[in-house]
Amino acid sequence: MDNREVILGSLLLLILLGISLADSMPLEDMDSQEMIDLTDLGDTLFGNPDVETTGALVEALDVESPLNPEELGTYHEGDILIPLSYRDARFNGTRNGILALSSRWPGGVVPYEIKGPFTSQELGNINHAFREYHTRTCVRFKPRTTEKDYISIGSGKSGCWSSIGRLGGRQEVNLQSPNCLRTYGTPIHELMHALGFFHEQNRHERDSYVRVMKDNIKPEMMVNFEKSSSRTQYGFGVEYDYGSVMHYSPTSFTRNGQPTLKALRATSDASQMGQRKGFSAGDVRKINAMYKCKV
Repeated sequence: MDNREVILGSLLLLILLGISLADSMPLEDMDSQEMIDLTDLGDTLFGNPDVETTGALVEALDVESPLNPEELGTYHEGDILIPLSYRDARFNGTRNGILALSSRWPGGVVPYEIKGPFTSQELGNINHAFREYHTRTCVRFKPRTTEKDYISIGSGKSGCWSSIGRLGGRQEVNLQSPNCLRTYGTPIHELMHALGFFHEQNRHERDSYVRVMKDNIKPEMMVNFEKSSSRTQYGFGVEYDYGSVMHYSPTSFTRNGQPTLKALRATSDASQMGQRKGFSAGDVRKINAMYKCKV
């Protein structure tokens, strides 16, 4: 074997080791550019899946309602939740610094398991959501084999919810049957949270694009309209997107049926606020930017 073959072999070994290490790298050892800062969200991230209120509201949601099922939750901004059981299992019940951090999924690969139970139609909508990611981005959802970090998709009677980004270990994404799965838009929405994305209407510059109608919001839900800091939520150069699958509907968290969000710009997509038909062009651009997709 000549020197060139030795060098090439060594380089290949280093590449393979790098891939292996990235897949198993603890969050605290990740490159800072791969981290997602959740510090500003504080303790509102943590809680227990809520069957009595959230589950009951989602169960009762009329198919003709203008609301999306994920807007009915009692969690942070309606559908962002890190269960207390996860915190207690991994951190002995304490909220230390690492709990303020999440990360992107290495290589854009997200191992998953489906716990269900789901009907064949509901599974079809989950798989349709996966295909949308696979067709339009470089992100890949793959059935879990032995991976330590993965999402577990369940159908518990606690609404539609997910955490933000890769937390490490088994993390839940809940899609209550049947109302979180009437279309594939809600699975796309919750999976975008799991990838590391926040809600569009909470962007730090949103006041230039929407007016929050405070008099129409349930008082206990006002917290869901707080703006994120630019440190927490980064737009990847994509302008505020009314048509994003991550934008809530105009009557989200309303107390009287009147709008809680009003578009300030007469753009072609302003009437699409809250749509759950699939990705907007801006959603695709942000995912591809976050995960450095070459598409």
